[in-house]
Amino acid sequence: MMLSRLALRALAPAGLKSSVALPSLSPGMIQISRSLHTSQQHLAPVPSRPETGGKVRHGIIPEEFFQFLYPKTGVTGPYMLATGLTLYLLSKEIYVVNHETVGGAMVLGIIIYGVKKYGPSVAAFADKLMEEELARYENLKKAYIARCEKGIENEKKQQWRAEGHHYLFDAKRNNIAMILETNYRERLLAVSREVKKKLDYQVALQQLKRRMERDHMISWVEKSVWQSVTAQEEKESIAKCILDLKALSKTARASL
Repeated sequence: MMLSRLALRALAPAGLKSSVALPSLSPGMIQISRSLHTSQQHLAPVPSRPETGGKVRHGIIPEEFFQFLYPKTGVTGPYMLATGLTLYLLSKEIYVVNHETVGGAMVLGIIIYGVKKYGPSVAAFADKLMEEELARYENLKKAYIARCEKGIENEKKQQWRAEGHHYLFDAKRNNIAMILETNYRERLLAVSREVKKKLDYQVALQQLKRRMERDHMISWVEKSVWQSVTAQEEKESIAKCILDLKALSKTARASL
């Protein structure tokens, strides 16, 4: 009995040392020694967080532990394993019952009483905090979604405006072409007006020259005719004119 206990006590520290000595590197060294993650990330959907915890028995033992032992040991296997392990630890004096055991039992009882007494209220308070946190994150998600939708709408509007730019450019090109045509026609009209003015000036100059030549010719002819007529011929012509006037007056009276 004593030899087995000494052997177990001798092996326990060695096993503990061996188990502790395996990770000889520090956490930082472990992170450095790891290879970088260079593979392509999988776009698998992230599983949603469960709202409630898994099923447990006796407050702390997971249901999966019993389900794992059922095919090998049957329904009573987990209880028999716990009972046998406890009896083994007590019989081999690996665990010695002392005053600390009584204190631990009392503390465990207080913990169980506190869980039974205040567990539902604490759970409701925690659920309320979780719901508030989820509501805050939900509002934040909705705000992000609304902002993204607004950005998508603005992007679509900008794309629609970009698609209509060629119509705007065509209209601007047509306007520029019309402005150039208007300027060309205005300049052409100004040139035609200037040419017309010059031609009108030449026509007026020629007409003035002809009128002056005609007046000069008429005055020269009159002067030549007056110079060719003598004083006797002038008296005869005046007398003939007087006789013609008298004959005309008599004819006018006779007709009346």
